[in-house]
Amino acid sequence: MSNGSTHPPHRRLRGLLLAVVTTVVVAGLGGWLLWRTSGGDGGPAHGAGPPAATRSPGSGAAGGPGGTDRGPGKGAAHSSLKGKVVLLDPGHNPHNVDHGREIARQVDIGNAHKECDTTGTSTDGGYAEASFTLDLAHRVRTLLQEEGAKVVFTQDGDHRYGPCVDERAAVGNKAHADAALSLHADGSAPGNRGFHVILPARVTAGPAHNAAIVAPSRRLGERLADRFRAVTGSPRSNYVGHGTGLDVRSDLGGLNLSTVPKVFIECGNMRDPKDAAELTDAHWRQKAARGITEGITDFLTH
Repeated sequence: MSNGSTHPPHRRLRGLLLAVVTTVVVAGLGGWLLWRTSGGDGGPAHGAGPPAATRSPGSGAAGGPGGTDRGPGKGAAHSSLKGKVVLLDPGHNPHNVDHGREIARQVDIGNAHKECDTTGTSTDGGYAEASFTLDLAHRVRTLLQEEGAKVVFTQDGDHRYGPCVDERAAVGNKAHADAALSLHADGSAPGNRGFHVILPARVTAGPAHNAAIVAPSRRLGERLADRFRAVTGSPRSNYVGHGTGLDVRSDLGGLNLSTVPKVFIECGNMRDPKDAAELTDAHWRQKAARGITEGITDFLTH
């Protein structure tokens, strides 16, 4: 007798149960696969490749001139230095070597006369100080601009030579810079290691009248030395400053003639193999730029 099926009742029941079990298994497997591909275990999604690296807006490669290499806790660009003007003075000029007579011209630095400029030093491998200072200046500028500062250069490799030391001071004065920094690397004897910051001595002679900027320049130099040491791990000079990393001088036109807070930083000794290895390393230069930026920011915001 027919009831619409060709199978006995017990076989129909067993088939129905098998169909239900199959449906549940398939549905569960599909859900599990969906969960795995969405990264539901807290890790990267399977088949999706590694997670994309994140960078703050406008940042470049970590070791490149535009790289930020920001430290722990550093976020995207903000405006802590909005309204501030920073003068960066990349020491020397890559073209000075072709203009010996011009840079030998004497200029008045207030308490003496000195050469317009010099060629600077280099590592034993031929990496010129003038190339180092320009690269570092570009890195510092990028970081300072991310903080909201306006950055002015004395030169960007766009001068035939120089400019002369008195002209470099005048650029910062004209810009009414809130802070000014001249970037350098030293050329001392091998074994002399570390960085130092040069502070202005009080000079009031001839065109030099810097008494008003001596105290704030010291504060700038102290903040700069502290942050540079902390970020780069480089030692304070073992041959200048008696372990403080600070040196006071009255023979530098860029400091004598400045009317805005200004210091020099000698980032290391290019003639020492260990210092030279750092100075020629792009990732170290990025750390140096961050240390300098933090020092300037600390000075301008406290």
